Amino acid sequence: MSAVLPPDAANEDRSPVPPDLPLRRWLYAWLLDPRIEGNHHLTLDRFIAGLIIANLFALLFEHVPAIYEPYARAFHWFDVVSVVIFSAEYLMRLYLAPEDEEFAQARWKRLAYMRSPFAIIDLLAILPFYLSMFFALDLRMLRALRLLRMFKLLRVLVPAIHEFRALNQGRTLRQKIHALVWPSDHGGRLHHYFDNFIVVWVVVSVLAVILESVESIQYVLHLEFIILDTVAVAIFTLEYLMRMYSVVEQPGFRKPIIGRIRYAKSASALIDFLAIAPFFLEVILHHLIDLRFLRVFRLMRLLKLTRYTGATTTLAIVVKREWPVLTASAFVMLLLVLLTASLGYVFEHESQPDKFENIPQSIYWAVVTLASVGYGDIAPVTPAGRAMTIVLSLLGIGIFAIPAALLSSAFSDQLRIERETLQNELYNMLADGRISEEERGLIDAEAKRLHLSREEVDRLIEKAHRQREAASNHALMSLPQLIAQPAAAVERYRELLSQIQQLARMGDGARMTQILETPGRTTDLEREIWRSLNAYIAAHAPVDAPPTPPSGS
Repeated sequence: MSAVLPPDAANEDRSPVPPDLPLRRWLYAWLLDPRIEGNHHLTLDRFIAGLIIANLFALLFEHVPAIYEPYARAFHWFDVVSVVIFSAEYLMRLYLAPEDEEFAQARWKRLAYMRSPFAIIDLLAILPFYLSMFFALDLRMLRALRLLRMFKLLRVLVPAIHEFRALNQGRTLRQKIHALVWPSDHGGRLHHYFDNFIVVWVVVSVLAVILESVESIQYVLHLEFIILDTVAVAIFTLEYLMRMYSVVEQPGFRKPIIGRIRYAKSASALIDFLAIAPFFLEVILHHLIDLRFLRVFRLMRLLKLTRYTGATTTLAIVVKREWPVLTASAFVMLLLVLLTASLGYVFEHESQPDKFENIPQSIYWAVVTLASVGYGDIAPVTPAGRAMTIVLSLLGIGIFAIPAALLSSAFSDQLRIERETLQNELYNMLADGRISEEERGLIDAEAKRLHLSREEVDRLIEKAHRQREAASNHALMSLPQLIAQPAAAVERYRELLSQIQQLARMGDGARMTQILETPGRTTDLEREIWRSLNAYIAAHAPVDAPPTPPSGS
């Protein structure tokens, strides 16, 4: 559980590590301690993981003479810089090992670290480079030993796997697969790593499809492109099968057969299927039909990224909400396009029969003109046609801008609504004055969908906290708020009644009674309440208290 701090305290706690710690402990807390939220532990892990992946790609391209030979020096210096960074990481971890609780009980803490599996992997990742300075190692052997750097990724994966096993203890295989590929409370960090793995392969495979269209690159990397596409299809196929197998654990897809059929017809499943279908169709039917044109459909893999962002969901909501207005503007645009094409045909057919041959052919010119693109391949030459083009170009600026303006405004409005919804949820979460770890996970997931930074989320929490504090003051609550909260309304009623009693006891009771009894000045209910209150005060007054002023009733 983590308490919600007031704004001042939250600002003071921006730094998660006290600055007065000893240097070694301070460095460990900032760079390596996984228990401290907000330090640079995850940033360092991500940087090292990215550098390892870059080294693997460099090792792959070193096997392509057309790429390696012209840039051999650049490859060499990249390897040197990588080894320097990996060496600095190894020495840093060795220096900070006494602060690690894993080695705290050992007599020789740094020796215990050097004997640990991760330290051995870190050492093996840099050792071949230094050995090559003293021993004549074969280049192929040296490259093979550099593959050991890939095992450094285990430093990130192993803790995530242990966490995943703990979260899924006692669950079935299908439930574990569901936790791995679908967002849930049982996925942990391993689910996020799986998502990042798929995203990386989507980007790599799409870049390969784009570069494959360049003849000079395709000639050099033809075999590599084939291998990469095969591996990508294998990964995407496995992901598709895992989702189909475990989708019955999702709400709305519980039935084994009907649920999977319903999921197979969904947009995300169709995108996953289209990402792998061209490969299998070409393999199966290549001897019957030339299906090489299907390779371009591999770019559909880019749509797989829509699963990992909430922007497309927000856009779909916006389009659905503004659909009547969009259809109305589309009708006006269509009407204007047809009218423009018809007039262009009438004015320009005789002068340019090859370009304005018929109305359907004139539609292309009309769209280009109204959209203010103006390619210039088709242009009017008659005075009437040019005059009409001027008018229609000016109209097109406004007419064709309507859908874009509508979508832009509606998209911003939808984001505002969703952020206000998040703020209301934060307000409800703060009912007990704290935000639990589970609630923090929900907040982080929603913030990721809405593309909110950690600072923006903290500001929303602080705002909700201030609103909660203001709402706890019954005197500041509005009437709708009191209606919605009966307990607060009762407290407010008691406060007002206490104030009225003080007025009756300490004020000029006779004068107030005279004013209240004036005909037309107050209602019967108000006079009855005042009389009852005075009667109650008189009945419960102390014996030695002065007599209550007469009420005049």
